[in-house]
Amino acid sequence: MPDISAGRLETAELTKNFADIHPPLDRHEAVVESDRCYFCYDAPCTIACPTSIDIPMFIRKIGTGNVDGAAETIFSSNILGGMCARVCPTEELCEEACVRNTAEEKPVRIGLLQRFATDHYLGGHDHFGTRAASTGKTVAVVGAGPAGLACAHELSLKGHDVVVYEARAKSGGLNEHGIATYKATDNFAQKEVDFVLGVGGIRIEHGKALGKDVSLADLKARHGAVFLGLGLQAVNALGLEGEDLAGVTDAVRWIEDLRQAADKASVPVGRRVVVIGGGMTAVDAAVQARKLGAEEVTMLYRRGPEQMNASEFERELAQINGVKLVYWAAPTRLIAEGNGIAGIEYETTRLDDSGKLVGTGRKATLACDQVMKAIGQVFVAEPLADTVALEKGRIKVDGEQRTSAAGVWAGGDCVLGGEDLTVQAVDHGKRAAQSIHASLMA
Repeated sequence: MPDISAGRLETAELTKNFADIHPPLDRHEAVVESDRCYFCYDAPCTIACPTSIDIPMFIRKIGTGNVDGAAETIFSSNILGGMCARVCPTEELCEEACVRNTAEEKPVRIGLLQRFATDHYLGGHDHFGTRAASTGKTVAVVGAGPAGLACAHELSLKGHDVVVYEARAKSGGLNEHGIATYKATDNFAQKEVDFVLGVGGIRIEHGKALGKDVSLADLKARHGAVFLGLGLQAVNALGLEGEDLAGVTDAVRWIEDLRQAADKASVPVGRRVVVIGGGMTAVDAAVQARKLGAEEVTMLYRRGPEQMNASEFERELAQINGVKLVYWAAPTRLIAEGNGIAGIEYETTRLDDSGKLVGTGRKATLACDQVMKAIGQVFVAEPLADTVALEKGRIKVDGEQRTSAAGVWAGGDCVLGGEDLTVQAVDHGKRAAQSIHASLMA
């Protein structure tokens, strides 16, 4: 049977391993770093930010000692700016666009400056913003993830009452259930949820799943508008015999179990782990497996590093933590030993002259006792019962996040064009809220 065990490391070592990956800046460091900003007039960093935070403005405020003012600039554009400062791929967004990002210089550490400002504000305030006079209208938000929370907060500011229907027992969506523990320590995701709700006018009903406990038709009848922030609810299958073997698991579920565990030592991990996939989830699973005490962790990805969804920073993080990255490798067979996994066979791949991925015919095997699947998540459309138009397996929306169904908006990972980023989900939620407000007040 697979050698999957809990308690491979002592508590002290686990505490060290799962400490904050990005230690925050202190006040002096933040002021010094803020002084590196050129405060560009055209602000390419702001243009690169999906939520269009006025980055030069908030950095200037940090430099002048107005830290709360800096946070207010951030929250006015992105109410989840605290989490985004922790999980955004800033190296591919604002920091990549920074004019200091040259061969001779490093970019301004915008993400850490944003965290400095937002953490300072959250330490002294229980909410941001003041609600407008009540409109007497209510809006249903399905899903208490980043898109739903951002939509609910913006609607509340405009005077609407919001009821959020969340299938899980805890709010936060991906931020609470789906990211590496070391990226958001000290229960930050829940603290941020409380901060969003602190504005008032938002009620969350947990254990209410669309299609099971509530229907879209019912929500439309009871509320003036509906926003769908459903996220992605299922994981792609490998399509290989043996996916039900002991030791084969979904990386997303395993990460969630680790995130929710009161004691990391209680979460079992294999001795030799293979993670299949090349995205952020694959890296999160692989790195955390190592941090839990797995002796060997290998990531298999069917294409090359340039095609990986995981950023260069994430790839380096994996390698620093002892994860072996094997590119151009497509799994072909799961090797069983009794009812458990004993190994995985893969075929090396290449791109043909037309750019199509093809197998080379050369195969190799890796011994392992745990396989984690991280080959992408999919949207489950059944709860919508064909009420909104889909395209390429996700909800089709217009530029204001409106779906094909009257009175229904959508945003986040569940919509066509979603990039599975917290910051983009926030942008979708806020944009939808503005459109919903205009529709309700017309």
